[in-house]
Amino acid sequence: MREASRKNILVTGAAGFIGEAVVTALASQNGIAVTATDAKPRPTGFDGGVLYQEGDISDESLPSALCSEKFGAVIHLATLPSGAAEKDPSAAKRINLDATMALAERVSDQASPPRFVFASSIAVYTTHNVEAVDDETPVAPELLYGAHKAMAEVWLAALTRRGAIDAVSLRLPGIVARPRAPSGMTSAFWSDLFHALGSGERFVSPVSAQATTWLLSRSRTVENILHALEADSAAMPDNRALALPALRCEMAALVKAILNHAGQDEDLISYAPAAAVERIFGRYPPLITKKARSLGFRDDGDLKTLVRNVFTDIETQKAAS
Repeated sequence: MREASRKNILVTGAAGFIGEAVVTALASQNGIAVTATDAKPRPTGFDGGVLYQEGDISDESLPSALCSEKFGAVIHLATLPSGAAEKDPSAAKRINLDATMALAERVSDQASPPRFVFASSIAVYTTHNVEAVDDETPVAPELLYGAHKAMAEVWLAALTRRGAIDAVSLRLPGIVARPRAPSGMTSAFWSDLFHALGSGERFVSPVSAQATTWLLSRSRTVENILHALEADSAAMPDNRALALPALRCEMAALVKAILNHAGQDEDLISYAPAAAVERIFGRYPPLITKKARSLGFRDDGDLKTLVRNVFTDIETQKAAS
């Protein structure tokens, strides 16, 4: 059995949009041993050295089976997305909260506390009638998805204070561009925008031209997750939670940047705002992430770079499929 070290890493949600890229990046590094798990079959692009366990993270037997091995780090990405979570509260609690708690407890049963990187979400905040979100903004989730993420953060911070694990909860913003397939995420229209306009297809926006959101490319998200494996524990906030830096994008400016990059005409876009969608997913205030930035986490830099990074990611996904 391998000795536990930061080079022996467990990744959950490994066949997902972010997980597959995380595993691929880890497996490309010399000396990193990766164990990956997901309810989906093993992705065809995984290196032969990746140990893959197919299974449901909410199945009580899976953490025990996985953790017969000792891990120096866990990257916990497995989740039931926001839209699906609202439709099935029982499954949401089982997957997003109970399974997270169980996995953290199981991996804590070793001599040295493992780094536990948890994919939390900006859904822990309310963005309605808020002037800005910063390191002092309290959690106030409006969705079940956000509430379960917030509760999991509290649990992981408590285990960290007890010396059982060394947690880092990353509050992920909107990650673009997810594949064009049902994702269970109400906010998926931000990704669909890239695919449609990039392919010269018409797109009807469910939010207004003035709508704002926080976005990060997949490639920059992966970089931040890997950085979290080695980020300074002593400099972490007491709640062990960090909002990742992200670009605050206005829909009209984002559309213009995408059309310019893709060489498409502006008549492809039209707007039919839905009040409920705009209120939850289109009114993001300024995001101030001094703590995360001081620890070395970063966004895509500017809108032009974000768009370029997203289309590079899309081409990479196409080449791998």
